[in-house]
Amino acid sequence: MYLLTAQLGTVPYAEGLDLQRDLARRRIAGELDEDVLLLLEHPPVVTLGRTAKEAHIVSSPERLRARGVEVHEVERGGDVTFHGPGQLVGYPIFDLKRHRQDLHWYLRQVEEALIVALGDAGIEAERHGGYTGVWTQGRKIASIGVHARDWVTWHGFALNVTTDLSYFDLIVPCGIPQVQMTSVARELGHDVTIDHLPALVTHAFGHVFHLEPRAVSREMLETVPR
Repeated sequence: MYLLTAQLGTVPYAEGLDLQRDLARRRIAGELDEDVLLLLEHPPVVTLGRTAKEAHIVSSPERLRARGVEVHEVERGGDVTFHGPGQLVGYPIFDLKRHRQDLHWYLRQVEEALIVALGDAGIEAERHGGYTGVWTQGRKIASIGVHARDWVTWHGFALNVTTDLSYFDLIVPCGIPQVQMTSVARELGHDVTIDHLPALVTHAFGHVFHLEPRAVSREMLETVPR
């Protein structure tokens, strides 16, 4: 089985969401035969999942607008989070009927793939205290929130690489008080770019989910047999 992986560059949040939903619809309908992993960045945006509390956005609408931050309410699980430049966002559109029909298992596998990728990048990462996501030295480096219908997933993860971490001061990240966010650049202590992370993440997802990665363009995704 293949893992169709598309690196899309910077994509507005609403456009990326529409693409996910279309791919998930096609996967559910049997029009798309393989699992897909979209890798991209977003302009600054705060998203609220199904269990989000509005009080966890601690900044005024005026301050959010001043920093160019959009706000979207979405169907994924979890609370409030931030996406922005320098953050590798991944959206796996997986049919769990071909893996294991268990969302808790799936979340742990996504965590494991990120832990493997971060290890390859030189960062020892781990799970932490029953929270979903990936941590290192008590600091949170990746957030995860997913949605599924008919066992097909969308939404996914956000891995901070060179992210401006001050954006997280606008919210209570993932609804966890006092959480300290971090990034690959901060943990390594030297300049990095986001460019080499997609390959590490792609390899790790292929390894963890026993899939063979196959790079495709967005155009190819939109024209694969329906």
